[in-house]
Amino acid sequence: MAVLIASNLRKEFSGDPLFDGVSFKLERRDRLALAGPNGAGKTTLLRCLTGEVALQGGELAFAKGTRIALHDQRPPRGQGLTLREYVLSGAADLVALEQELRRLEEAMGAGDHGPETVRRYGEAQTRLEHAGGYGWRDHAASVVRGLGFSDPDLDRKLDTFSGGELTRASLARALAGDPDLLLLDEPTNHLDIASLEWLENELSSLDAAIVLVAHDRWFLEAVTTATLELEAGRSIYFPGPWHAWRREKASRALAAAKTADRLAMDIERRERFVERFRAKKNLAKRAQAKVSQIGRLQKERSAATGELALLNRRSRSLGFEFLKPARSGRTVMETEGLGLSAGTKKLLDGVSFALERGEHVALVGPNGSGKTTLLETLFGAREPDAGSVRLGHGVEPTYFSQHTKLDERGSVLDCAQRATGLSRPQAQSLLGKFLFSGWEAHEKPVTALSGGERRRLALAIVVASGANFLVLDEPTNHLDLESREALEAALEAFPGTVLLVSHDRALLDAVAERTLAIEEHGVVSYDGGWADLVQRRAEVKSAAVPQRPPAKERKPKPKRPVPRKQSELERTEARIQALEAEIAALEAKLAEDWANVDTLTAHRAAREELQALLARWEELFQAQQA
Repeated sequence: MAVLIASNLRKEFSGDPLFDGVSFKLERRDRLALAGPNGAGKTTLLRCLTGEVALQGGELAFAKGTRIALHDQRPPRGQGLTLREYVLSGAADLVALEQELRRLEEAMGAGDHGPETVRRYGEAQTRLEHAGGYGWRDHAASVVRGLGFSDPDLDRKLDTFSGGELTRASLARALAGDPDLLLLDEPTNHLDIASLEWLENELSSLDAAIVLVAHDRWFLEAVTTATLELEAGRSIYFPGPWHAWRREKASRALAAAKTADRLAMDIERRERFVERFRAKKNLAKRAQAKVSQIGRLQKERSAATGELALLNRRSRSLGFEFLKPARSGRTVMETEGLGLSAGTKKLLDGVSFALERGEHVALVGPNGSGKTTLLETLFGAREPDAGSVRLGHGVEPTYFSQHTKLDERGSVLDCAQRATGLSRPQAQSLLGKFLFSGWEAHEKPVTALSGGERRRLALAIVVASGANFLVLDEPTNHLDLESREALEAALEAFPGTVLLVSHDRALLDAVAERTLAIEEHGVVSYDGGWADLVQRRAEVKSAAVPQRPPAKERKPKPKRPVPRKQSELERTEARIQALEAEIAALEAKLAEDWANVDTLTAHRAAREELQALLARWEELFQAQQA
């Protein structure tokens, strides 16, 4: 039985539709990703499913007794609760269920064995068993630990946690209550890779339907079973994993483009026929019939063109490339016996490694292992406890920090010009590539920028720096999926040296040629990106030589279907299309050299053949209609 059936949902803002006609069905263990540009209504749809936001049309049909849990981007504050109390508040129905079972047990112990009492007891027991029985509190505690909290954190008040920790607390609360329908808005924010992998396993095993919004491509691929894309007020449903949506969308766009092109050629050919034969009495009726056909084909072409525009539509995303940097010496950076700590906590001890010119290297490790501290030490913002750091000859570094401080005097344009030294038009062009377009965006005070806008402005300054050594700490924070892919492409093409810290495993895997992993206060170097690191760690853990996968069973090749023989009419139409393309190419040549005898001869011959074919096509067409 379906957990939820949504039919023709409509949501308006100030009388204008945000989305309309949204329909989908969710069974248990379905994992539905909501995709689409910012502002398409993904978060609003999640809140509509909880009843928090009203719909202006459509129907939501839930299975009886469906329990819904929502995790969104609004961290809990000011509730005077400890973390333990807050997380358990998401399981209030389980607490009530335990109390109900105790009451029913007392009633049955006193001799009440009526059918209603037995039925209610059986239902309550089944429900509690689904949540893990009386051990559901232990599961809630394991959820908290899986999301990066320690046992002492359970008794801390919410107001002592950071914003990122509070967001993780909201996620823990949603997971702890054993919901039937789990709604997740950006659940990967503020999670390190270990917590991300734990969450992927948790969601895969959860006996519930899940709807989620996320920009982490690796996470989406690991978790989702279908995608609902919200775009331009309408929705398109794609079954299958995340990559199937991307592939199917590209396939539909290609098919729509081919259809639009084919219909355009059909219309053009019929228009030529009408123009040529409309005045001839014996063909006037045929010409008029073709006018009707043209009208029908134009409607079909308009529909195909509209579908193509919708499938190819993208939210505004970053579009840029790094400047070609000056060449540095072979050794870009070298550490020797480096030791780092944070207060009394030892982070790194005796670490030595080097980066060479042109290398793209990822730095990974759990939260708190010292990644950011190491980057700050490389740039002289911290002094090491021991050892040394040396930059090579001709190295021009730049550091993109999670906490980059911008010059807040004046506007966005002022800040960009001061930081880059670009002229006003050059700075305006740079800002446009980072989604600051128009006078309002350029003159907006830096102090009024959101967190995401600040990240984009800082990234623009890094791009314009001309540095040959990029050190990037979580550059994808606050970037949508398309912008992450734009950054990925720019980094892959960057000829200088890159040291990258990120929780975006897709970015790490695409950009890194080598991975430095912080392990037990040291740094271990692995060849390749994230997938290679995971595989190598698995091999080491199992202490087994990797075995070749078993050979796939050979299946007999399916017999090719015998192609249908084309009719003369179809062969004539195909030759007409080929000739038209050939004539267009010859005319392009004549436009450059109109006196070329060979081209003129070929053009004349092609035109004559085309005229003969058009006449033959008309004869065949009339014979078919007779």
